[in-house]
Amino acid sequence: MSGFRPAFWPTVMTVPAVLAMIALGSWQVYRLDWKLNLIAQMEAQLAAAPVPLPAGPVDPETWDYRRVTVSGTFDHAKEVHMVSHSHRGNLGYHIYTPLNRDDGDGVVLVNRGWVPRDNKDPATRADGQVGGSVVVDGIVRKGWGQASFVPDNDPAKNVWFFADLPAIAKTMDIDPPTVYVAAGPDPNPGGYPLGGQTRVTLRNNHLAYAITWYGLAAALVAIYILWHRSRRKRAVV
Repeated sequence: MSGFRPAFWPTVMTVPAVLAMIALGSWQVYRLDWKLNLIAQMEAQLAAAPVPLPAGPVDPETWDYRRVTVSGTFDHAKEVHMVSHSHRGNLGYHIYTPLNRDDGDGVVLVNRGWVPRDNKDPATRADGQVGGSVVVDGIVRKGWGQASFVPDNDPAKNVWFFADLPAIAKTMDIDPPTVYVAAGPDPNPGGYPLGGQTRVTLRNNHLAYAITWYGLAAALVAIYILWHRSRRKRAVV
């Protein structure tokens, strides 16, 4: 590198680009640490002992992925059907049913679990339409909006593609919930709905992104140096 003289315009274009790539790589490292902590927190909450679901509105950000118990009576006549795949990739529906709380504190929306397409009709799984007071041991979850290429919900046909909780509550004629409870794996009579569908499935590609940005920065620096060496040799010749 003796006698190295950086050219003006290549330097003006290269230095900001390298700094930007290093900054983006460092941001991905920060995001990696945040995502690992978030996954660890969710897994710890899933493994913890359940606590009673509090009365009144529940903060979705604070309670998401927390294990809870709540007792009440299902109103099966108001169930809604959310299009979903099972963990084995089979197409079917998640059954969302209002639960009238035993403590008299309103209604809780419960995702009772998955059923195959052939069991969408409640009559085909009558044994699973349990009556009387039950105790639900499940996971608090928050709703989600419509993603790209996802069809619109069709309340008239009772076919749903995303958890628009206010819209679901409207069809059930209940107060809009802030969260719902996804039932745990305790079996239902007759086998359906099949609970225990909640898993931590957060994507974590931040390490790969960080390596990519740092690698691009290193490659650009190498190209910059090699170009100047080649330029110097041509000048000597």
